[in-house]
Amino acid sequence: MSEESATTNNVSRRNLLRLGAAGGAGAAVVAAQGWAGPLLAQKGLLSPDGAFAASSTALGDLLFYIEAFPTSPLILTPFQDQLPIPKALAPTPAVGDGFTKGYTEWSDPPGPGQGQQSSFKNERHQIWPNTIGSPDPLVYKIDLLLRQHAFTTSQVLPIDANGRPTISFDEKRKTYPAGTKRTLPLSTIYGFNGQFPGPMINAEYGKPALVRFENHLDENPLNLDRQDFGSPDWSFLTHLHNGHTAPESDGNPHYTMVSGPKYEGYMPQTFCDNLYLNWPAGNDDREKQSFFWFHDHRMDHTGSNVYKGMVGLYPIYDPKNGMDMGDERQGLRLPGVRKDNPDGSFDVDYDIPLAFYDCRLDDGVTMHKDIHDVQKEFPAAKNPAKHPEWWGKTFYKHFPNHGFVGDIFTVNGTANPVMEVKRRKYRFRFLDASIARIYEFKLMSSTKGPKSSVSLGYKGDELEGQYRIPDGQQCMQFTQIASDGGLLPFPIKRDSFELWPAKRREVVVDFSRYQDGTPHHQGRRHLPDQRHEDAQRADVEQLVPVLP
Repeated sequence: MSEESATTNNVSRRNLLRLGAAGGAGAAVVAAQGWAGPLLAQKGLLSPDGAFAASSTALGDLLFYIEAFPTSPLILTPFQDQLPIPKALAPTPAVGDGFTKGYTEWSDPPGPGQGQQSSFKNERHQIWPNTIGSPDPLVYKIDLLLRQHAFTTSQVLPIDANGRPTISFDEKRKTYPAGTKRTLPLSTIYGFNGQFPGPMINAEYGKPALVRFENHLDENPLNLDRQDFGSPDWSFLTHLHNGHTAPESDGNPHYTMVSGPKYEGYMPQTFCDNLYLNWPAGNDDREKQSFFWFHDHRMDHTGSNVYKGMVGLYPIYDPKNGMDMGDERQGLRLPGVRKDNPDGSFDVDYDIPLAFYDCRLDDGVTMHKDIHDVQKEFPAAKNPAKHPEWWGKTFYKHFPNHGFVGDIFTVNGTANPVMEVKRRKYRFRFLDASIARIYEFKLMSSTKGPKSSVSLGYKGDELEGQYRIPDGQQCMQFTQIASDGGLLPFPIKRDSFELWPAKRREVVVDFSRYQDGTPHHQGRRHLPDQRHEDAQRADVEQLVPVLP
């Protein structure tokens, strides 16, 4: 089907998706009896009673629009940027230091009273920590900010879907000839505290946290082009994924529509206080988890806001009996060296969160057209249109039938990062922060190193990921210690594992020796104490995601 015929219809795809599979089937009956009948019959989807033997999604594939994604420019020097390892966010003190205000000095301080849950002053926290025997919460302040982000410091080569060099553009629509190496422009993000991923809160069971999320997305001090995704009214709604949280603090869009702002999200210049009791369901230790994340949950724009940058990390430790304190000398002795900071936060060395996220960068020639354009939600973009001025910036298509996937993989916001490790055990916390990509992970070794998919002759979708390791071999195993549900009853040795969107896994990797027990090729001696702080440095190992 041509690009034009793919969108010629009398039924809105947005409305069809809202009907769901059953409702979509009913709408399809009407369509099958009229304008769509011949086409459905041609495709073998028309049954004798006039209905169709496919879902509403399949009908949308045929009738409403076609998916056309750009090919991101090729990163020319991958595996050079260091893996960013986030530091814990500091809580806000009760009393300020003369330069910044403490939370008790805010014009609307947090608290248990009526109207103290948000700037709308129409909600209160259902449970304040002292009612369950917990101390008052640590208070954090996170601003939603419009900022910029760089996925790589490498130069790039613009290529087309066949891997051939192609033209590129800049913000003034100036054209650069094929073969020109370029530096990527910064992508516009909506970020927690203006960063991607957003801040990390290291939490503990029995120590509640209250996070004030304040919306400043209407402010544009850098005069940035917002592009055509993210909530069009700049509203947000934050959800602590899998957290045991009361509805007023849970980022539940249905609850928000009837309470609080009585809208899909919190608008600019408003705030909400999300209270995380850090208390397991039913006060049952078996319900304790170990790695949450918080992300946007705004109705109709969750995927685009998350892709725009609204991702934050929330590891949670269990101090009960020293079980999982971030201190490898206590409890389960999971890898980690805890450092308590004077500001009330704490960091844990050798406990590394890894947020995986795939993005796709605009090529300047792919048409921007999707279901939200029918609603005129992004009038400044004047879609359907091509956008040469957005070349090299993040591209997004709303609610495509099979999910939007990128062709560049990033970890903690950086494409193809590297990390040098010591000869010791590490704890890695894996998060799939992609909105549709499924990953499979293996620990691989290679003598010849990664090769670009282009140089190996791949084209089209097989260019995704950009780099492969043709001679890669599994060199080590993971020891899985946790899933979304928290710590496992016993560790599991894994050759590989899958990770789906929003899911988490935690593993221990022992960098002191190879899987089969042979020494490192430089003959470094085995260290009996894997927890030793001054252990010798190991060779660089790369965690390489393998395409599913």
